[in-house]
Amino acid sequence: MSEQSLGSLEETILVIVLMKEKCHGVEIAKVYEAHVKQSISLPAIHIVLKRLEKKGLVNSSFGEPTPERGGKRKKYYQSTTSGYRIAHHLQERRSQMWSLVPKTSLQYGLL
Repeated sequence: MSEQSLGSLEETILVIVLMKEKCHGVEIAKVYEAHVKQSISLPAIHIVLKRLEKKGLVNSSFGEPTPERGGKRKKYYQSTTSGYRIAHHLQERRSQMWSLVPKTSLQYGLL
């Protein structure tokens, strides 16, 4: 597998897209805030989504116009197969690293 570099925010947004299967920016912000316990701006989310799309990790498509949005269409994002593989690979790598942490190191969290 070719190594693809992802920043922490990119990885988090990619995992959220994977969780939701198909979602738009506002949904991503709500899930982010619920799980990370921090707020995030919509422009920040859209910048990350554009980067992920450029890397081939997510695809986007427009939904139908809705009366609630004054006829504007929402842009939906979903992960590509490559996006899933990269996220899964990163999770496996982290798990492997954590498995190498000596059990005595866990005592530090108890202090």
